[in-house]
Formats: sequence, structure tokens, C-alpha cells
Amino acid sequence: MGDDSEWMKLPTDQKCEHKVWKARLSGYTEALQQFQRITDEKSPEWGKYQGLVKKFVTDSNAVAQLKGLEAALAYIGSAHVASRTVGEVVSGVVCKVFNQPKARAKELGSDICLMYVEIEKAEAVQEELLKGLDNKNPKIALACVEVLRRAVSEFGSKIISLKPVVKVLPKLFESREKAIRDEAKMLAVEVYRWIRDALRPPLQNINSVLLKELEEEWAKLPSSAPRQTRFLRSQQDLRVKFEQQQQNEGEGGDDGDAAPAVDAYELLEAVEILSKLPKDFYEKIEAKKWQERKEALEALEALTKNLKLESGEYGDVVKALNKVIGKDTNVMLVTIAAKCVAGLATGLRKKFGTYAGHLVPTILEKFKEKKAQVVQALQEAIDAVFLSTTLQNVSEDVLAVMDNKNPSVKQQASLFLSRSFRHCTPTTLPKSLLKPFCVALLKLVNDSAPEVRDAAFEALGTAMKVVGERAVNPFLADLDKLKVDKVRAPEPSAPTKKGKPAAPKGTAPTKAKKTESKELNEAELSPEVCEEKAAVVLPASCMQMLDSANWKERLAAMEEFHKAVEQMDSKEMPCQALVRMLAKKPGWKETNFQVMQLKLQVVSAVAQRGSFSRTSALAVLEAVLEKVGDVKCGVRAKEALTGIAEACSLPWTAEQVVSLAFAQKNPKNQAEALSWLSNAIKEFGFAGINVKAFINNVKAALAATNPAVRTAAISLLAAMYLYMGAPLRMFFEDEKAALLSQIDAEFEKMKGQTPPAPIRGCSKASGGEEADAQEEEAEGGEDVVDLLPRTDISDKITSEMVSKIGDKNWKMRKEGLDEVAAALSEAKFIKPSIGELPVVLKARLADSNKILVQQTLSILQQMATGMGPAIKQHVKGLGFPILTVLADSKNTVRAAALATLNAWVEQTGMKEWLDGEELSEELKKENPFLRQELLGWLAVKLPTLRSVPSDLLLCLPHLYSCLEDRNADVRKKAQDALPMFMMHLGCDKMNKAAAKLKPASKDQVVGLLEKARASVPAKPAAPAKAAAATSNAVKPATAATALPGQPPLNMVQNPEVIGGFPLSSLVKKPPGKAEEDRSGPIFTLVPNGKEQRVKEEKSLKVLKWNFITPREEFVDQLKAQMAQCVAKWLMEDLFHSDFQRHIKAISTMMEHIEAEAEATVSCLDLILKWFTLRFFDTNTSVLMKALEYLKLLFVALSNQDYHLTEHEATSFIPYLILKVGEPKDVVRKDVRSIISLLRRVYPASRVFPFLMDGTKSKNSKQRAECLEELGCLVGLCGMSVFQQTATKALREIAVHIGDRDTAVRNAALNTVVAAYNVCGEQVYKLIGQVLPSISGGSSHEESVSNINLIISQVASSDAKTSIQGLTKLVLAGKLAQETSPGVLKDLVHALLTLILDPRHQQSSGQSQLIRSVHVSNVLSPSLNPSALLMLLQEAYNSTACSPEFSEMVMKCHWRMIKLLPEKVEALYLDRILLDIHNFMKLFPKEMLKQKPNDMAHRTVRTLLHTLYRLVGPKIMDHLSLIENRSESDVEAHLKRAMKHSVPPPSQMVCMEVLIDLID
Repeated sequence: MGDDSEWMKLPTDQKCEHKVWKARLSGYTEALQQFQRITDEKSPEWGKYQGLVKKFVTDSNAVAQLKGLEAALAYIGSAHVASRTVGEVVSGVVCKVFNQPKARAKELGSDICLMYVEIEKAEAVQEELLKGLDNKNPKIALACVEVLRRAVSEFGSKIISLKPVVKVLPKLFESREKAIRDEAKMLAVEVYRWIRDALRPPLQNINSVLLKELEEEWAKLPSSAPRQTRFLRSQQDLRVKFEQQQQNEGEGGDDGDAAPAVDAYELLEAVEILSKLPKDFYEKIEAKKWQERKEALEALEALTKNLKLESGEYGDVVKALNKVIGKDTNVMLVTIAAKCVAGLATGLRKKFGTYAGHLVPTILEKFKEKKAQVVQALQEAIDAVFLSTTLQNVSEDVLAVMDNKNPSVKQQASLFLSRSFRHCTPTTLPKSLLKPFCVALLKLVNDSAPEVRDAAFEALGTAMKVVGERAVNPFLADLDKLKVDKVRAPEPSAPTKKGKPAAPKGTAPTKAKKTESKELNEAELSPEVCEEKAAVVLPASCMQMLDSANWKERLAAMEEFHKAVEQMDSKEMPCQALVRMLAKKPGWKETNFQVMQLKLQVVSAVAQRGSFSRTSALAVLEAVLEKVGDVKCGVRAKEALTGIAEACSLPWTAEQVVSLAFAQKNPKNQAEALSWLSNAIKEFGFAGINVKAFINNVKAALAATNPAVRTAAISLLAAMYLYMGAPLRMFFEDEKAALLSQIDAEFEKMKGQTPPAPIRGCSKASGGEEADAQEEEAEGGEDVVDLLPRTDISDKITSEMVSKIGDKNWKMRKEGLDEVAAALSEAKFIKPSIGELPVVLKARLADSNKILVQQTLSILQQMATGMGPAIKQHVKGLGFPILTVLADSKNTVRAAALATLNAWVEQTGMKEWLDGEELSEELKKENPFLRQELLGWLAVKLPTLRSVPSDLLLCLPHLYSCLEDRNADVRKKAQDALPMFMMHLGCDKMNKAAAKLKPASKDQVVGLLEKARASVPAKPAAPAKAAAATSNAVKPATAATALPGQPPLNMVQNPEVIGGFPLSSLVKKPPGKAEEDRSGPIFTLVPNGKEQRVKEEKSLKVLKWNFITPREEFVDQLKAQMAQCVAKWLMEDLFHSDFQRHIKAISTMMEHIEAEAEATVSCLDLILKWFTLRFFDTNTSVLMKALEYLKLLFVALSNQDYHLTEHEATSFIPYLILKVGEPKDVVRKDVRSIISLLRRVYPASRVFPFLMDGTKSKNSKQRAECLEELGCLVGLCGMSVFQQTATKALREIAVHIGDRDTAVRNAALNTVVAAYNVCGEQVYKLIGQVLPSISGGSSHEESVSNINLIISQVASSDAKTSIQGLTKLVLAGKLAQETSPGVLKDLVHALLTLILDPRHQQSSGQSQLIRSVHVSNVLSPSLNPSALLMLLQEAYNSTACSPEFSEMVMKCHWRMIKLLPEKVEALYLDRILLDIHNFMKLFPKEMLKQKPNDMAHRTVRTLLHTLYRLVGPKIMDHLSLIENRSESDVEAHLKRAMKHSVPPPSQMVCMEVLIDLID
């Protein structure tokens, strides 16, 4: 009580720091009350507790900590100085609160974090929480994820930065802890709620199963924009507005602040691709062989698919691509190069703008190319490039090609302008820029080519929409009215849905029809005519040697043939004659694979370049197919098939290929043909494919005996599933279960994927022109369900079948329904004409036989799936009768009716069901089952609709009637549906309808309406246009390169607004000049340059060199400073993005280190700063080279007797010490060498503080190395290195003796020993004596450190040191109780080893040592029995222990047992019983009996019986730590002791005798 009275008199703030937990608890309670009383947030009282808040949350006592958390929360919410404590308090919460078992503590910790967010400290809180995610304790990581989720949910994406959160999500998904993974999924769902599809790109590489689960969760989210529910202190006006909106929310109450749109690009991590380019990229892209150029381009294309690229020097890459686009004759390579340009521009955005001027003229000139895929790729490229620059920058290039002679160039330039104008505003398209464009376009509206005129009209019309008619009309004064009208309402030159670029025009519809007729009707030429036509265009030598018996001559002939085709004018190419010449003997039976490959290449070239008809295709298709499975010629054969498909359309070619392949018997050819087709579908798209014909062939393939054919068929189905979706599976329901499971597995992989953008597919006209683009658009716009061939089953609905369905006999009715089901199953997809079936099926829905009702419902469900959207026309006749079945009393029947109803709605949509009076008439019926099912169904469907027909009002009277229904379920369903009706009809209309009710009913309904008003859901948002394409849509996705979740090219935001860094100009140096520059000095001696830099840093004119990780501004500052005194060519290497250049720069500096010693010293501060940047690089080669240079540098400085300035030391040494914790030994070794060299140029006493700071690191290797270095400094320099801080420093070092890491403990001990060797006994005064530390109230940590230090002395191999340690240990008293069992076990082990060590037997100090050991028996009462049990277990488990040692361990046990009565109350019995249990489990009685004596087992039993004798039956309550206690020998022994209640057994008496003998 005396102690209590002392702390009770203390002021509150001192109680909060008291060592007694009750005092702290009282202090926290008083502080909480005081905080609640203070009304002034700027009261001086708050300042008293500013430094104590961290202790509030990190209190070691759980009870006190809970009250401290409450006080901290009150403090943070009210004090104006609370924001200054955020870092230390949140860090304390993360480390010391989130690992607590009490839920209340975690809850308060979370509230504290969120309160800091509320007081404008979101960034600091988020930083600490993200650090907590890396904590090894899963409880802490889980709590951090939960708090992050709550913060995002309550404060929204405006307050909580989502980029770092999104960055850690993939790592959280890979956590070993399921709870963390589940919480991470919830966090991902919450983030998706705020940023929607912007979250998809950063998560594109996570596990597909997990991504599918997330997709399902995301789909459940409401489409309405989320709102912030908790506000910052500076947002109180928003809070008031939000509360008012909640009160006044009604019909139009959805005008609140929406969540900010998030650009997915900003969430992505930039990828560095320049260093990943192949080493021979630039050589290959200049190679003569197109295959090598293609290989280089494909490598680059793969890299440019990264959605965000890191900035760098792309000048050489752009130059190479520009050359390919402008000069390469291979159109395939031009296409790939254009895609690379588009990828670079999209990934770099504004940072690519500096290269736009090089590319735009080349791309515009290349539009003379007529191939659709090339033009499309060029359009994508130039559109992506435009977004990185401005219209002003490209205006001259565009105007330069507006009078080009080629109509395609003029057309595409105009279309490019039209698309570019859409990104402009009146501000970014001023009159000065508009005028030259309008003048040029007005010239083109009179062009002779119609496609050029149309494109010009479109561009002028777009400009008019952007800047207004008033700005454009002055330029249209000379145009006639007809042309002005075309400008005002231009016909789009190509579909603009989903941002698809305009396809090249140039083929009028009439020409397309002629092309089609030629493709179908071209006459077959005779061999003579073919030879005659071929002789005109082929060299004579080629014609002569085609049928030569010498394969080399045939090879030479085919090479000439191929070269001639490549150089031939496409309009004069006799395609049929050329391909038929390939059949000239030996023809397609050619045995030399080189000749055969060239033949296939010729087919491909003729098909791509000439007017290739289907007649020509049929002449070679079968021969090409025979080679598609060939190992050497298969690739060329597939290229030929692709060329034919481009010329003759994929649908036609595919039918021919599949039918011919399965007419052959070669399974290899069949498998490869199917493989080609699955790839072709992805390249061409799915438009026009005859699905039914394919299905039959695929079924044949699935039944094949060859596994490769079956695998190829399943892969083809997967490709078709991308476009057709779920309806495809209906065709395979009759397959075997095993095969169906394989198909389902492939379909599952495709779910959620969108069809790739087609890169091929325009049919060629006879003159080399593309087929009609309008036809392609019409086909592409159809839904895949409409492409499916449908069967007319009206002829199968016979009068006999109808009469059966209406028969009086239920068996006949069932037979009729079976026939209908069979007809539907056979047809799969049906036309809407079904004869008299609706009438008879409607009658069956009211059948008295419930089995037939359910069968009818199943048929109707099947019919909806088979008929598709066309089922709409049967809603009135067959759909609404389904609702009547909901009145059935059987649950199974009603469930079947609901399933059928949903199947119909899936095809028809809800509008058909809400129109008219039918729905209200059904609701009017007073059937409780019907009403509750129908209302429940409406409550689910209505929230998903954006609008409803006005006829829904007709349902209101019946809805109000249901609110008063006698059936409780009906009333509940009606109340659930009220908010959904109110969502669409509004409060006013529903109140007006309620006003017409009787007074008694009115009051009740109005009350329910008021209650429902609070839970009205928000209307779903309008679907994004870009998301209109679904997985089952045939129309290909946009070909424009854009990030997922971003608008397409024609909808992208104004390029002036798109964020980006300032663009630097591209500088290209002549190679020779760079070599000349390298001959001069690398450093320039600037007088007083170093002093000036120090002054600028002190006066804060520049940034102080102090950071955790170097930011861009530090790099820029250093670059600017070094530019004044470092050679320009060396600067390029020093700050280059390629690490090889860094190594080169360091090598150069090493070469000049002696020659330029004076200049090196003059800019030494800058050199050292540059090397600190290299410490943060991840490349080991650079790091090792840097350390090598630094060693040479410090040796050179030492030789010059140079001493580092304070400025140089503080800018370098802290970052060097970071690397001492590097995991690689070779790095740590070099760093240690540099630190030892540092002592030559910088005082050891000044290095000492840096090393002390290094001991505070979280990196255990760094702590250990710093402590080792401290020990070396003390050993070499003595106590002078401590200067005035010896006591504080040594105590901090001693704390590390208790570190969990062995290396750190040893290093700390060595350092203290080094201090002891220098100053002797004085070290104890400096650290603090053990005994005074107990009575004087020093901290628990210091006490433990002291006892551990003394124990280490005991364990010393030196007898004198051990005696000193033992003497101090005797004085330690109660402090030994604070030491862990493991440490005590080591102590006893050391004592016994000393006694038994033969080296001490003849020693003069033997008697003193033995006396010290016996004196240490005073410690026996304090020694934990657990420690002795651990030692006993170790002695008997190890073969290395001598019998003498085991005997000594036993004697220690006996002495401890004798002293148990004095100390039994202080023992942790649960732990001791667990240790006894573990011993008995490890050494069963049978095992010990095999040993020479079982004394150990008898000793343990004696200990157990002694404990029972001292504690009594209550000892059974201390078995809590033992799992499966009923199976434990401990419980069995204790029960026997309780049962007999007799004195200890005889062996115990023997033991007591032995103990007395020991004494």
C-alpha cells in the first residue's frame, strides 16, 4: 500500500510513464477524462502529452494498453498537435496492437489509424500500414489489410492513394495465410468499387482462378458510383451536403459527387524494355533476309505489349522502325513495325512526343499501301503517336501530303485529321491552325476520287462540330449548297463504334459485286492456256526447268518463279495459270522439300498479291492440305492457307479445308488443319462462319482415334467459344461425359476473355481492291446467336403431336410432350415459327398432373434457349401463362416456373414483361404463393433496370393490397419490393397512389413508404460504350491500341490534358566525335566549387542530401551540379539508363584516379554522392565495381593525407553503412574494408555515431556488422571513440545482447568485452550494476541485458572471467527469475562443464572456482525446473555427453526437488507439467529401462509426485498446455497419486536420502 500511495500522488502525465502498470492504468484513465473535458483544441494541456501518446498505445500490460488506446483516440480526435505524432503512434499500433488477441484492442487501433486519416494524415498512415504488410506476424499483416480496406471504403479514392495499394495486391494474394488472402480479395473488391476497370490491367497476371473469383465478386457490385461516407476535417462542407442529399434523396437524388475517374495507366508499374532488346537487334533489323528482320521486329513487338513503359532513349529504336515502315517492301514487316510504334506511343504517352516528327511523315506516305491489314496497323500507329503530341506539331507534315498524287494517301490524311479533331477543343484548334486545314480540305472536296471527297467532307464536318459552324462557315462560302449540307451531315467513311479505325475505301458496291461474281464464276482454264499465260510473265528458263529431272534445276526454276511473282504487277498476274503451273510434273508429288517449300511460298504470294479467285484456290487447296502435316513444309503450307483465306474469305476457305482434311486419312494433316483453323479464327474474326457445318466436322474429329486430332478439335472449340459463348455447348450435350468434361475445362479457360482484334480478313477484288467494307460491317454487327443456323421445326409439329398433347389420357399427353422435347433437342437452335404449339403448351401449364406441368416448363425453358431473342413474340401467348404456375402450392413446381421465367427474361429482357396490364392482372389475383413469388422476383429484377415502362404504375394498387395481406410472407415480400418500385416510380407518384386508399389503409401504407424511402437503391449506371462487346459478340474488338478500361482512340481525352513529363529533345551525336572527346580530362578543377556547394546546401538553396530512397529531384540536382566539373561524355555514361555504361564510367574514373588526383578531390563530394545512388541499384556488377573504385579512392586520399569534410562524410557514410547489411558475403567484405580505410581519412570518433545509427536497423546483418565494427573501434582506439556518450552508447550496445539473432548477440557481447578489456571494472559502472538496477528502478530491458552479460562471463573459457561472473551472479537475487529457461539451461550447462573440465583440476584457482560454483547453489531456488528438464532431456538425447555430466545434471535435479517447498508458489506449474509430459513422451519408460539405469525416469516421477504432494488435487487444473491430456502419462501418474493418497513411493524416499547425501 505504501507503493500505491506514492504513485497516487503523482500528476497524471507522470503516472502515464510510471513503471507500475496500475499507476499507468490510472494515468490513462485520468488522461481520458481530461481529454474529454478540454474543449479548446489549442489548449496548452495537449502539449504535455505529445511525447506520451506512443506509450499509450505500446504499453506492455494488456489492461493498461486498452485504456491507453482509448485515451490516445480521444487525444488524436481533439488535439491540434496530434498530427505531429502520426508516425510513431501508427507504427506502435501496427507493431504492438495489431498482434494482440483482444478484438477490442484491434478495433481501437483501427479507429486510431482512421482518425489520423480524418485529421489530414492519410499519407503517413498509409505508409505505416503498407510497411506492416511485410511483418512476419500474420496477425499484423491481416489487420493492416483490414484497416486499408476500411480506409478506402470510408474515405474513398480521393483521400487514400490507390496506386500503392494496388501494387501490393498481387503479393497479398500469394500469402500463405488464407485469412490474408481472403481479406486481400475483399480489399480488391473495395478498390474495384471506386476505380472499376482501371484495376484490371495491374491484376492481369494473377492466378486465373483467383481472377475469376474476383470477376464474380465485381459483377455483384452495384453499378452506381460509390460515395465518400467519412470526411476530413477540411471537408465538413461536403459532409453537410452529403447529409442533406441523404435527407432529400428522391426521384432525382443522384446528383452527388461521383468517384473520380482513375486512369489505369497511372496504377501500372513502368517496364524498362531497352535493356531487354536482343543484343543483335540493330544488326538483324538491317539484315537482308526478311526472316531475320521479322525476328527482330517480333522481339520488339512482344516488349511493346507492356501497357506502361519506362522512359529512356528510344531514338535508335524509332529510327529503325521508321526505316522499316518507309522503305521495307515486305508488307508483313511494315505491319509489325507499325504495331511496335503504336505500342511504344501508347506505353510512353507524352514522353514519346519527341519522336512524333520523325514518324508522322513516313506513316502518311506509307498510306499508299492498299492492303487492309497494313493500312489498319498504320492508322493505329499514327493515332497513338498523335496522342503523344499536338495537332500543331504535326500540322506541317499533314498539310504536305494533302496534295499527294496518290488518292489513298489523301484519303487517309483526311481521315486522320477527322479522328484528330475529335480530341481537340475550340482552344486547342484555334483559327490560325484551322484555316490551313480547311483550305487544304476544300481542295479535296472537288477531287476526282469519291473516297477522297467523302473523307474531306467528314474531316470538315468533324471540325465544325468541335469549333462550331460560326468558325468554319467563312471557309465554305464558295461551296454549293449540296456540298455544304454534306459537310454539316457527313456520312462516316467507316464504322466508328468502339473506336475502330476507318477501313480503306476505294471499292464501290458495284465493284464488290463484280468481284464476288468473278470469285464464284471464273472459268477453269485448260493446261495449254495456263502454260501460254504463264509463259508471258515467267522467264523462259523457269518454264523449261520446272519439270527437269535434276532437283537442283527445279529448285533454281522455283526460285526464279517466286522472284518473278514478287516483282509482278498485281493487275497483270494470271493467278489461276500460275498456280496450275505448279502442278507440272513432278507437281505436288515433289520429293525435295526445298522445292516444295518454294511452291507453297508461290501459292501464298499469288494469293496475297493477285486477284485470286475461288477457282484458283480449288486448284491447289487439296495439294496444300496434303503438306500441312509435313514436318518441313507444314509452316509454309499454313501460310499458303492463310493467303488463300485472305483472298477468298475465311468462311469459304475454312469449309473447304475442313471437308478436304477429313476426306483424307492422314490424322497428322487433320490435326494440323484444325490447328490452323483455330488460329485463323482469332486472326480473321468469326464473321460469316458456317457454324453448323463446323460442328459436324468437329464432332467427327472428337470421335477420331488419334489423340492429336481430338486435342486439335477441342482447341478449335475453345477458339469458337470466344465468339459464341455458352450456346456452343448445346451442340455437344450428347457426347461422352469424359469428353464433355475436357471441353468444359477448355471453355472454362476462355471465360472472361474477349475475342482478339482481327488482323486479317478483307476479300480481294479482281483488280486487287478490297471487298465492300459495308458488307463486313453488317456481318460484324450481328449477334453470334443470329449467326447460328436455325431449324424450322413447324413441319415437325404435326396435328397428331398436337392432339396427343391435348389428349385426356395423361400418358398420351406425356408422350406428346416427349416428342416435342425430342424435336427441340435434335434441332438445338430453332426458328420462331412453331405452329400450334403455343396453344397446347399453354393448356398444359394448367394440367392437373404436376409432372406434366414441370415437363412443360422444361420444354419452355429449352425453347427459350433454342429460339434466342426471337422468343419475344411468344411472351404474351406463352410467357405470361408461366406466371400462373407460381400460384401452385408445391415448392418444386414454383421453383421450376421461376427458372423458366428467368430463362425467358434472359432472352427477352424485362421490358416485354412490364409493358401492358398482364403483370398487374397476375398480381391482382389473391393467391399468397403467386403474390410472394412474383413480388420476390420483381424485387430482384427491378434494381437491375435503368428504366421501366410507365405501365408499372398499374401494379401499385395491388402492391399496396399485398402490404395488408393476411399472409405474413406476402406482406414481407411486398415490403421488400417497395424500395425497388420507389427507385423507378419515385416517392411522389407512390404517395399519390397511396392517397387514393381508404384512410385506415392509407396511414399504414404511408408509414411503410417513409420507412422504405431510406433503403431505395441507386439506379444502375449507363453501360459504357466501350464495354458493349461481350464474349459472345462476333463483332471484333477495336483494333485501336488502348489500355483496358480506357476509352478508344476516338473517345480519348484531350491530349492537352493528358499528364506527362516535359519532353527533352532527341540529340544524336556523330560517333567519331564522341571518341575524340574521351581523350581529355574527366574532371575540371573549379575554384571554390566545393565550398560554394556546401554554402548552398546550408542555406537550403538546394536539397540536402538526405533520403530513404533517391527521388528524381535528387538525381536531377546532382546531374546539374556535376555538369559544371565533369566531362560531357562521362556525364552521359554516369547518368545513362544502361548499367553497362555505369560500369564503363567507373572504369574510366579508376584509370584517372592518380592522374587527376587534385581534380578528384575538388569534386569529391559529388563523386561520393553519385556512388550513394549506385548503392540503391540492384545490379551486383555495378555495386562490386563501385566498391572496388571506392577502395582505390580512399587509399589515394590517405596517401595524400586528405581528411573528409563533414559535408562529404554525412553525404556518404550513412549510405555506405546500409550496404554492410547486404546478403552477399563478398559485398559485406568490401564494405568492411572501406570502413576500415575510412579511419585513415576521417576520425574514428566521428565514424562511431554513424555505426551506432546502423545498429538501429531492422536488418539483423547490418546490426551485427555495425556492432562488430564498433568493437574494432573500441579495441583499436580505446574509450576515446565514445567521446562524451560512453554510458549511453554502452547501454544501447548491451541491449543487443538480448537480440533474437545469434550474430547480433555475439557481436554485442564482443563489443562489451572489448570495452572491458580497455577499462576493466569501470565498464560495469558505465553499463549499470545488476543489483542497483533492481532497486534503483532501471528498465526491465537493461536488467535482462545485464544478467545476460554476466552469464556470458560465466560461460567464458577463462577461469578468472568465469569467477568474476559467478560472484556477480550470486548478487543478482531475484533477477535470475527474469531470465528465460533457455538462458538458465545454458548457465547450468556452463557451470557443470567448468566443474568437470580437467584443465582446472591442477589449476591454482581450482578451489576458488569450485567454491564459486557451490556458492552459486544460492541460485538453485530461482532456477526454473523447466531449464533443468531441458538440460536432462539434452543429456540423455545426446551421445556426446559423458556419464559424469549426466550424473551432475541428476544431482542438480535432486537439489531442486528438495528446495521446491520454499518456491512452489512462484512456479509456472502449467509449463513445468508440459515439460514433464514432453520428457515422458520423448523417453518412454520402456526406452529408459534399456539403459544401464532408469534414474532419469525415476527422478522425473519423483518431481511429479513432489509437486502433487505440495499442491494437492488442484494440480489437475494446471494441465491446460498439454494437448490430448487424457493420453498423457502425466495425468495417469497424478490420478494414481490421487487415488491412493499415500506417501511417496519407496524410490522417492531413496531420492530424498540421495539429496541429503548431496548436501
